[in-house]
Amino acid sequence: MYQLYGIPEASTDLGWDIGLPLLLMVVLFAMAVPVWVALGFAAIGLLLATGVLPLTLFGEALFSGIDAFALIAIPLFILTGDVLVRSGLSNKLLDVAEATMGSLRSGFGTSTVLGCGFFACISGSDAAGAAAVGRMTVDRLVKNGYPLPYACALVASGACTGILIPPSIAYIIIGLVLGISASTLFLAAALPGIMIMVSIMLTNVVINRYRGYEHSSQRFSFRRWIEAVWVGKYALMIPFIILGGIYSGIFTPTEAAAVAVVTSITIGMLQGTLTLADFPKMLESSAKVNGVIVPIIAFALPLAQVLSALEVPQTFVQGITALTDDPTLIVLMMLGVFIAAGCVMETTPNIVILAPIMLPLAQQIGMNEIQFCIFMVTSLGVGFITPPLGLNLFVLSGLTGQSVLLIARRAVPYVLAMLAVVLMLGFIPELSLWALPENLR
Repeated sequence: MYQLYGIPEASTDLGWDIGLPLLLMVVLFAMAVPVWVALGFAAIGLLLATGVLPLTLFGEALFSGIDAFALIAIPLFILTGDVLVRSGLSNKLLDVAEATMGSLRSGFGTSTVLGCGFFACISGSDAAGAAAVGRMTVDRLVKNGYPLPYACALVASGACTGILIPPSIAYIIIGLVLGISASTLFLAAALPGIMIMVSIMLTNVVINRYRGYEHSSQRFSFRRWIEAVWVGKYALMIPFIILGGIYSGIFTPTEAAAVAVVTSITIGMLQGTLTLADFPKMLESSAKVNGVIVPIIAFALPLAQVLSALEVPQTFVQGITALTDDPTLIVLMMLGVFIAAGCVMETTPNIVILAPIMLPLAQQIGMNEIQFCIFMVTSLGVGFITPPLGLNLFVLSGLTGQSVLLIARRAVPYVLAMLAVVLMLGFIPELSLWALPENLR
């Protein structure tokens, strides 16, 4: 999608005319300059230094990049999640999760992770899930015997499913950048997202048995489960509409998001848990989140276009394959890059900048482009619970007053569990491709 204009033959000799603008971008990141500003300076600097594309086309590329129907889904999914929280429907989702998992020895901790998974099926956002589920569960986790830092780490880890379980904002963005259908990525991401959620659950079970944090004494009651499902039927309807509509082909992701917003608002209004007075705050909250994401996409796309015109991805591939052509080492190298990038920068700029550069390398070793997308997004998801950025860590720290580093220390087992799943996704294509038609594998 980046070859929009005729360009002169680009040189693969990457000198200071390319290196200095990219170095400036890194320096601006380190100085805490807003990400979109740093990306814009880098793109303009590359255009001025190399002349590979006319500078006058920067503005056109800036706006044409975000003139995409798929991007409308982002604020709609965020708004749907906010509606569920304000209307109390999210509490009913947690009640269903607790009725399902509460009889286990680590019942409420495991239920919390499942609740994060339910919320991920609606909002597509890690931070939103961490804030919503954290408010509802942290105090109860502590009452059930979990230390507060560990409870925060558990919620932060469970909320990582926000960008890993469809519908995910990250998959919408990477699909837009690489020209892949978001519906296809949602279908491919279903099993990997569930694997991540299960790995977090199992890690909590193991730690709980070793530390003895929680001793659930209640037995599973089918009647209680049916009652929880019946009470929460309207809340469960939302993810069913979103995922069912997308997977059946009835809706595009954007249409599913719009239907979910209307449905959740209608339910809240009919139940009397949502009033007209709530709308300004909900719209403001959604606009703030969207106002962070969209400018980053807008300025990152021209930068990616310039890098593509300069053949930086091809040069990068040539440099790596000159060092080694071992697929195992290359997969591990890509994982290292994604983990390091996820530790210091948000998912959106990472996707828009790194995806076009890394995809040719992945294809060089025979990795399917859809498997690459799942591998990349899941790898970046680990960054939500790793310092220094670790967005989910900061969300839980802000909610509870606990130190970010203290929460991060308790999250280490979850990082390792997620990395184990990421490695399986990198080396076993069937985990990402099994549900796709033969022509897409």
